[in-house]
Amino acid sequence: MITEDKKEEKSLNFIEEIVEADLQSGKYTQIITRFPPEPNGYLHIGHASSICLNFGLTKKFPGYTNLRFDDTNPVTEDTEYVESIKRDIRWMGFEWKHELYASDYFDTLYDFAVSLIQHGLAYVDDSTSEEIAALKGTPTEPGKDSPYRDRSVEENLVLFEQMRNGDFPDGSRTLRAKIDMAHINMLMRDPILYRIKHAKHHRTGEKWCIYPMYDFAHGQSDSIETVTHSICTLEFAPHRELYDWLIAQLNIYPSHQYEFARRNLNYTVTSKRKLLQLVQEKHVSGWDDPRMPTISGLRRRGFTPESISDFCDRIGVARRENMIDVGLLEFCVREDLNKKALRRMVVLDPLKVIITNFPEGETEMCHSENNPEDVSTGNREIPFTREIYIEKEDFMETPSKKYFRLAPGKMVRLKGAYIIQCDDFVKDENGEVTEVHCSFIENSKSGHDTTGINVKGTLHWVSAAHAVKAEIRLYDRLFSVEDVSSEEGDFKDYINPESLHIITGYAEPALLDAEEGQSFQFLRKGYFVKDPDSQPGALVFNRTVTLRDNWAKAAEK
Repeated sequence: MITEDKKEEKSLNFIEEIVEADLQSGKYTQIITRFPPEPNGYLHIGHASSICLNFGLTKKFPGYTNLRFDDTNPVTEDTEYVESIKRDIRWMGFEWKHELYASDYFDTLYDFAVSLIQHGLAYVDDSTSEEIAALKGTPTEPGKDSPYRDRSVEENLVLFEQMRNGDFPDGSRTLRAKIDMAHINMLMRDPILYRIKHAKHHRTGEKWCIYPMYDFAHGQSDSIETVTHSICTLEFAPHRELYDWLIAQLNIYPSHQYEFARRNLNYTVTSKRKLLQLVQEKHVSGWDDPRMPTISGLRRRGFTPESISDFCDRIGVARRENMIDVGLLEFCVREDLNKKALRRMVVLDPLKVIITNFPEGETEMCHSENNPEDVSTGNREIPFTREIYIEKEDFMETPSKKYFRLAPGKMVRLKGAYIIQCDDFVKDENGEVTEVHCSFIENSKSGHDTTGINVKGTLHWVSAAHAVKAEIRLYDRLFSVEDVSSEEGDFKDYINPESLHIITGYAEPALLDAEEGQSFQFLRKGYFVKDPDSQPGALVFNRTVTLRDNWAKAAEK
């Protein structure tokens, strides 16, 4: 049965319907899309939707996708960002046909600008940014012409060449399109096409000191690459009129822009400016901090490309913006890791248990499955000894009625090992239980149990003699409020002080063989991934997600 949600999800993918219609009508024999990030920061979860859409279209339909860096602002751009973007796209499972840069087209874009001047469609303006803004008008009032609007073609050509030659300081002049200062769309009121920036570019060096604005570089770059479907987020919808106007005036290949709605994720921010602030002010450890919504942060936290693609598929492609619950992203990674992650036992808050009737100094090997969802992963050996660790929360001196874990006189099964019974316990001077004494039931070993005893509780554990210490980083949501943008004051005031806890865990020795980036389910505790900070003899694991949605439970209370 198809649910209403599924029906809506499918119907929202209007971009695919447009592409299919264009191919069926013969308008195109193949489609060309592009993913055009600005290399001024790391990609985030919002970009993941655009990546999946643009590259996904040319996986489903004939054609290809270009990766084009919108590198028109040398002040904010860096090759570090270029490399991180390429790394993230490949990690997501996609490959581009051509690696391109808006800077590849600087000469052509300059020639386009000269052509506009020659046709009386652009002029050099000496006004300051404040003066330009003052003459812009309002949505209900027309703007006023710049005093420099009626310069002759010849004067504009000379001034524009002088701008290119570096004869003027930053901010002293701009090149503007000559359209209509009374236009209902304020973006059409003589928009700026070029500005002066004496700054070294990460690819062109100091060749240029004037740089095209996004609105001028975007459509023309699409046209140069014969992009058939230029897909942008919804905030660029008002820009489409200028996109079309420039292509028409220049009489170049008519690429077409389509917009889909940005999906915002709760309990985080996806503004690159705000993310950069978090990094620069050291509220996080870097762009790949596992609390960050960046693709590299999600990867380091243990999210898989399959889980992110599943998330993007589930939220669909819409015409209207809305807030998406991060719980859906967490659900997707739980679903994926449940199938893939090897099971391991790690005790995060240890309580020593002494098995009094097990011989001192003896080690017995027990066996447990690596992943019950995938029998091909086989079993592993786990050392069992007289002294083990269990979680403190798995023992209760005075248990409640529905408490099925360890308590005086009660029995539990140790995962993959024996049934044990609590006989006694020891407290310190503060009344804290420091040690539990138990006896194991002979002939109750997992897989060979002939006792007929049924117990309701199964605990994870590790041998105290063989336990491997590991740094465990417990991550939570970066912000304590659902919609940071709707709150007053500085967004950083809402950083969740509980977003990271670091503890020492005690792991079974099989985790010594873990590879960097490998994910595991720590039994009863959640999904964890080995962090790059790990060193020989000093393991570090990040919690990707808990086994259940604890936030949803907290919200219900």
